Amino acid sequence: QVQLVESGGGLVQAGGSLRLSCAASGLTPRRYTLSWFRQSPGNEREFVAAVRRNGGHTYYADSVKGRFTVSRDNTKNTLYLEMIGLQHEDTSVYYCAASGTEILSSISNAGSYAYWGQGTQVTVSS
Repeated sequence: QVQLVESGGGLVQAGGSLRLSCAASGLTPRRYTLSWFRQSPGNEREFVAAVRRNGGHTYYADSVKGRFTVSRDNTKNTLYLEMIGLQHEDTSVYYCAASGTEILSSISNAGSYAYWGQGTQVTVSS
């Protein structure tokens, strides 16, 4: 059974930082593109960041470039999202997801992902 379990969310002041983790089990992470998405009430789930199987290529939404860093440790079956300079607009539930695709145009599409975590809440106070 595939499980993705996020942790590290919480309440932080604007300008602060958080580090999210996603522990994967039941699959071989190095065979998957691993990504972060987020969703706030009333909005669609949006792409945040992705890292390809070998960890050598990363991709970011324009809204988080320069502030967020995605990384993975395949030896620990864990995905990370380092977030600095958090803004009120970053408030959301953050989800990690795994996809077998490496097609660049599909990486930012939530429909390309077969496996999802339960999400972790990030709240940024202004």
